[in-house]
Amino acid sequence: QVQLVESGGGSVQTGGSLRLSCEASGLTFSSYVLGWFRQAPGKEREFVAALTPSGYRTSYATSVKGRLTISRANAKNTVSLQMNSLKPEDTAVYYCAASLQFSRNALQYYYWGQGTQVTASS
Repeated sequence: QVQLVESGGGSVQTGGSLRLSCEASGLTFSSYVLGWFRQAPGKEREFVAALTPSGYRTSYATSVKGRLTISRANAKNTVSLQMNSLKPEDTAVYYCAASLQFSRNALQYYYWGQGTQVTASS
């Protein structure tokens, strides 16, 4: 049974930082592309960042580039999202997900976590 469990969400002021983590089990972690997506109230789920199995190639949404950094530790089956300079528009539920394709399309991701809330307020 595959499980992805996110942690690290919370509330910060504008300009603050948070670090999200996602621990995976039940899959060959080092074979999967890992991604982060987010969904704000009343909006569709959107791509945030993705990372290849080796960790050498990344992709970011334009809105987060330079502020958010995705990383992974294959030995620990974890993927992280370092979030700096947070803005109110970053407020959303953040999900980690796993895919066998390097993609920004949520439909390409097979496994999903339950999500963690991030709130940035001014």
